[in-house]
Amino acid sequence: MPDSGDGLWSERFAARSLAAAATKDVAPNLALPWVLRLRYGIVAGEAVIILCMAYGFGVQFPVLWTLAPLFAILASNVALGRSYRASAPFPEKTLGAIFTVDTLCLSIILGLTGGPMNPFSLLYLVQITLSAVVLNKVWTWALGILSTACFGLLFWFHVPLPILESHQHTEQGFSAHLIGMWLAFMIAAALITFFTGKISDALQRREQEVLALKDQVAKHERLASLATLAAGAAHELGTPLGTIAVVARELERYASSAWANEAVLDDARLIRSEVERCRRILERMSVQGAEPMGAAPRELAVADLLSKVRDQFPQAQRNDICIDADPMVRVVVPEQAMVQSLSALVQNALDASNEKRPVRMMAREDGARVRISIVDEGAGMTESVLRRIGEPFFTTKEPGKGMGLGTFLVRTFAERLGGSLAFDSVAGRGTTVTLELPVNTARKISHAAV
Repeated sequence: MPDSGDGLWSERFAARSLAAAATKDVAPNLALPWVLRLRYGIVAGEAVIILCMAYGFGVQFPVLWTLAPLFAILASNVALGRSYRASAPFPEKTLGAIFTVDTLCLSIILGLTGGPMNPFSLLYLVQITLSAVVLNKVWTWALGILSTACFGLLFWFHVPLPILESHQHTEQGFSAHLIGMWLAFMIAAALITFFTGKISDALQRREQEVLALKDQVAKHERLASLATLAAGAAHELGTPLGTIAVVARELERYASSAWANEAVLDDARLIRSEVERCRRILERMSVQGAEPMGAAPRELAVADLLSKVRDQFPQAQRNDICIDADPMVRVVVPEQAMVQSLSALVQNALDASNEKRPVRMMAREDGARVRISIVDEGAGMTESVLRRIGEPFFTTKEPGKGMGLGTFLVRTFAERLGGSLAFDSVAGRGTTVTLELPVNTARKISHAAV
């Protein structure tokens, strides 16, 4: 592939990598406002519960020491809220530190209010779940291990509450009930970590799909730029082609009157014919450059489309093009863009075919899809070529006979119509190119063009 193609794909790869990195960095920024709100809610809820236990139910425990971790969380929340700016990057490790502090504060509160017997010990799982959603797997597993360790330490270090003591424990402070609770907690923590981690992976894959869509949009923008460039080239080439046409006309007149040389006269007429063909092509390029999205799609008979494709070629090549299409098959497409796309595929087939070998254009309807196949009996393509066919600026033609953009543009055109372009080839046995389109592409697009 030429350097320009390598540069294009390198640029796309770099842009995708940067976008992926940027998406990962932005995740904590998006989560922080909701985490701050959640922390305010947790502080308020736990404060109400603590005060109700102390003054509503008369439970004896160190109230002020129990409220102290909540004041610490509240103060950190206020500080984070004042320093937060949506446009500024927010480090992932800071959000991880917030969850770590919350886990330790929860451990202190539980230790002062019954330890593992306190049913609110399940709040540990909230920190693990939040971490799995907004942080990476390392942070999630770290918080899971920390929560499990803190919960285990509560068996030894806690202030017992008579209201929560429902049975006697052994001298070591354990019982079958408490061991079962710990095991259940470990299993629940592991399951939540595993499944929420899977959900996080799915979200990351969705982000990659969004990035791929952005990459496709960028490709369409480059195609629009290419159309603009084509319009400029058409304008610039119009003048020299006009000069060639005038000279060819004078040469034709001079040859017919003075020399009476049929060979020179035929050459002059051929020059004029080819110049007119070039001018028609340039006119189409100019129109498409001025209107990049092309004409609106309309319902057309596929057999008529294939006939118009054959008419694009000189008489000598038309004789080598055979049409086999069901006259009842119709499709909704932008006509000019469709003719150009099929003409590019037929031209490739003619270039690949052996001398006097026909190129067949076939069209069949299969349910809600229309398959248009271009079949040649040329040299075919190897597996390595098939893998790269359709890449921009990749071509197997000799220098000066192709830029490697035709197939790329046809595939892009098909995808914009909701269709596809497929190649089936065996070296030495020819190639079959299949353009598959929905019968009604009007629901897929409003405008499309190569």
